[in-house]
Amino acid sequence: MTDTIIIGGGAAGCMAAIQAARLGRSVLLFERNDRIGKKLRITGKGRCNVTNNSPMQEHMENIPVNPRFLYSAYSAFDAYDVMDFFESLGVPLKTERGNRVFPVSDRAEDIVQALSRELDRLGVRIVHKRVSSLLIEDGVCAGVRAGGEEYRSSSVLIACGGKSYPTTGSDGDGYRLAESAGHTVTELKPSLVPLTSPDKFCAELMGLSLRNVTLDLYDGDRVIYSELGEMLFTHFGLSGPLVLSASSHIRQMQQGRYRAVIDLKPGLTPEQLDSRLQRDFAENLNRDFRNGIRALLPAKLIPVIIRLSGIPEEQKVNSITREQRLAFGALIKSFPVRISGFRPIDEAIITSGGVSVKEISPKTMESKLLPGLFFAGEVIDVDAYTGGFNLQIAFSTAYAAAQCL
Repeated sequence: MTDTIIIGGGAAGCMAAIQAARLGRSVLLFERNDRIGKKLRITGKGRCNVTNNSPMQEHMENIPVNPRFLYSAYSAFDAYDVMDFFESLGVPLKTERGNRVFPVSDRAEDIVQALSRELDRLGVRIVHKRVSSLLIEDGVCAGVRAGGEEYRSSSVLIACGGKSYPTTGSDGDGYRLAESAGHTVTELKPSLVPLTSPDKFCAELMGLSLRNVTLDLYDGDRVIYSELGEMLFTHFGLSGPLVLSASSHIRQMQQGRYRAVIDLKPGLTPEQLDSRLQRDFAENLNRDFRNGIRALLPAKLIPVIIRLSGIPEEQKVNSITREQRLAFGALIKSFPVRISGFRPIDEAIITSGGVSVKEISPKTMESKLLPGLFFAGEVIDVDAYTGGFNLQIAFSTAYAAAQCL
């Protein structure tokens, strides 16, 4: 018999285990992989964006799904508490563009090792088995079954992630366990995921990485996301940081509803771009159009954008009309890509959807349906945009649950 069992050795599970053990609880941590923090090791391109160095209200503005549910948890353990926590474990942190917080070393492994050392120091026992079911007796959660054995406890925390990155162990076990206890699991969708496009030129541009461009995501005629950064063309459509962030703003994917518009020269106003085009044209008056814009755009992009412009590629620069030039400039400032869908959920960084917040106490993270059962992290129906906000959700909900385990 142990005080508490925690299912999942990721961000939420490790934080909850540490906080519960610091309060004097005996903790059994179940992690099906041979080591903890497998997904943490690959977050932030292996650098681990642990949180966002900003006040609670800014975090709430970056959580499109059920932010009000998180107010109590954030009030108890916010971004500044997370930064203090890791620095107290010997991991110096730094704040980068967009208030993203990383280890100074740029090594996610340092975050995982710090958690591992603290778990070991506190005597948290880690069992490398997959939990097959919950023990439910007399209307309360009394433990778990794993590897054909029963493990009894006074409380159980489900913190085993969503369905994204299944190779790290997040294959939806938490949803199955929640449903076995009578919980509602809302529709599961990929979030922070590459986007597919029916436009054949994406495959033609495969591998082309664009830096310092602005991507606007349109829902019909309304811009729902706009940001400067990096993106990538792929054989199926679009990927890269801008696209992953944009994907989390798409609530209901429908054919023809969404489109991306890329400003390839955001540093220039339309007037400045036209002046630049006039200079380039003046220097290449007797050349074909395709050769007159070589200095302006990536070589791989030129055949595609010429086709979209409708200007014949062999037309001489000196015969291009003012109307053609202005239309071409407008295309550079608003390069359109149709959006048709998400890539599969196993390519997503996080899962949107999860255990209904209506059935969880926001102060304690305890189930309203089954006493002794708690939830933390991605398994709950809350998700955020990129920038460290999702890991903060994991840490805050874990801390809230740990106070009551």
